[in-house]
Amino acid sequence: MEGKRKKIALVGKPNSGKSSLFNQLTGLNQKIGNFPGITVDKRTGITLLPNREQAEIIDLPGIYSLYPRTLDEKIVAEIFADQKGEHYPDCVALVADATNLKNCMLLLTQLMDLKLPVVLVLNMMDLAAKSGQSVDIQELSASLDLPIVMINARTGQGIQELKNVLSGSVMPSGKSIFQIGDEIKPLIRKIREKFKLSTDYEAYQFLQQTESLHFLSREDRDYISNEARAVNFFPHKYQGAETIMRYGFIQDLLNKVILKTSDPEWKKFSYRIDKVLTHKVWGYLIFFSVLFLIFQSIFAWAQVPMDFIDSSFAKLSNFLDQSFPEGPLFDLITQGIIPGIGGILIFIPQIAILFACISILEESGYMARVVFLMDKIMRKFGLNGKSVVPLISGLACAIPAIMATRTIENWKERLITIFVTPFMSCSARLPVFTILVALIIPENKLFGFFNYQGLVLMSLYLLGFVAAILSALVMKLMLKTKEKSYLIMEMPTYRRPKWANVGYTVVEKTKAFVFEAGKIILAISVILWVLASYGPGDRMQRAEDEVRSQVRGQEVTDQELEARISSYRLEHSYAGIMGKGLEPIIKPLGYDWKIGIALVTSFAAREVFVSTIATIYSLGSIDDEQTIKGRLKSEINPETGGPRYTPAVGFSLLVFYTLAMQCMSTLAIVKRETKGWKWPLIQLGYMTALAYLSAFIIFQSLS
Repeated sequence: MEGKRKKIALVGKPNSGKSSLFNQLTGLNQKIGNFPGITVDKRTGITLLPNREQAEIIDLPGIYSLYPRTLDEKIVAEIFADQKGEHYPDCVALVADATNLKNCMLLLTQLMDLKLPVVLVLNMMDLAAKSGQSVDIQELSASLDLPIVMINARTGQGIQELKNVLSGSVMPSGKSIFQIGDEIKPLIRKIREKFKLSTDYEAYQFLQQTESLHFLSREDRDYISNEARAVNFFPHKYQGAETIMRYGFIQDLLNKVILKTSDPEWKKFSYRIDKVLTHKVWGYLIFFSVLFLIFQSIFAWAQVPMDFIDSSFAKLSNFLDQSFPEGPLFDLITQGIIPGIGGILIFIPQIAILFACISILEESGYMARVVFLMDKIMRKFGLNGKSVVPLISGLACAIPAIMATRTIENWKERLITIFVTPFMSCSARLPVFTILVALIIPENKLFGFFNYQGLVLMSLYLLGFVAAILSALVMKLMLKTKEKSYLIMEMPTYRRPKWANVGYTVVEKTKAFVFEAGKIILAISVILWVLASYGPGDRMQRAEDEVRSQVRGQEVTDQELEARISSYRLEHSYAGIMGKGLEPIIKPLGYDWKIGIALVTSFAAREVFVSTIATIYSLGSIDDEQTIKGRLKSEINPETGGPRYTPAVGFSLLVFYTLAMQCMSTLAIVKRETKGWKWPLIQLGYMTALAYLSAFIIFQSLS
């Protein structure tokens, strides 16, 4: 049945309100995946139409026209060109910013010429009214020969009317905008006949974008290319002529339907705000103040729910340990899986707060100002304003952030951005940061208000940013090119954040974080438990005899004896041997073999550090009700007799994890984006060396 659902594609330029409309239509009935064979987000959801029909809503990446420059845009263009593809829509809802109709009309006229059934959705009608603009909607609809629905996607106004239109039979427009020149009509006819296409403009798109249409076989693409060469067809020449013709039609149409233009004064308030928020001094101070408040809130608001989750998992592990019979399977559950999963779920409150804050900045329109503001700094370090988007995205995850560099056309700037983006502290580093900061930094407040832990957390994020831009400067001097690029962006209007959108973002991102990390953590927890529970030879079986012989003549309680036996077994397990082998290398940084095990496992994903430590200390401890933080606090350094996690060790680890490349997935995506192993291996070596040297200096200085 699912295959028979009506497919409705949402399309439009960035900041047109597509995401808000998608959330209104689908609610929580949405999921995120990737388009087949390509790592570009595909958001789909289900909505119920008034005729009781279920429809699949596909939220496509933002696009201005069918002539793409970025990979995201190429995906959209290819979907509309492939009538037999699984994502080809039955109907298209083109979401337009009602305050700036001209910006959406180029794409609209192209979709009309493809004879796709299109509904023009005029969003932000409240702002259009506020601007004083007046449009003859009936005349516009008649001139385009397609239905028009006016909505406010933020409040839900007009959504029911849109559903009513979508549930009916939306027909393609009978208007044809672009007339193909006589000199290429025979070629168009030949392509249309060979590929059995329904319109001339579809054949024209095959001709214009031959190499981008990957659903065509190599032979088919070669056929089109050869035919184009035979008649001296130059795509850019015809594309330019087409764009001029379309904008001529668009301008004539707008002159007819716009009864009253916008009053420039309506954005006066926004301009006044921009004078402050993008000021060359105050703009930066405000931005760093916003960051400061975000990191303060991460600690201040998340502490109570984090403590509750931590203690709950400790009690659950202890309860199951007492309830289950003895055996390897039950030990795996209580000592491996539960501590491992608990080691990631504890950070849900902080992850949720971080994503909520980022979503609020985006919803309000402030994030676009940050991009504009930081462009002035970025250019001095070999980057540009477009580099800011991947760098800011890197605060969530380096993988989509690196993919976001596809919008950077300059090869040098794109490569530098890819290289330095992993220095930005992603959400996977947050669990490591928060558990270590909570261990070594007191909960005291500066001036009775500013949390010391929040200050340290912000300092770590700033350290990553400084490392990124200084590394970019080094690469700028090393890589020589004369290419130049410019930042061109559209500033969205300031809006009050729509809390439903913020909520959807928090749920969606946190769920993705937990489940994606959860797969890795569960697998590593099982592997780690096996490695830590078994060892070569019979030393694990002889652990009790060995320990008893070592403590003979000493006064040792049963509890202390059991703890020593557990520790002995762990030390002589496969995991212990692996950690011991690494210990000479990491000892100058203040780390022992247990931390070494966590360093190795966390290469799969940074957040695994905490779950690994939780699992290791569960196996080496007899106090099952201790929380993760409690286990780390009680860990003793046998050489000094003091705590293992001193400020020197803690800061060393924090700096190491801030600067090190600790994620296999990031390396894989860098390899994919740079088309080879050269740059990811250089990146891995550089970041590891920088992290090791910095951590060494920190530990030796503070010891």
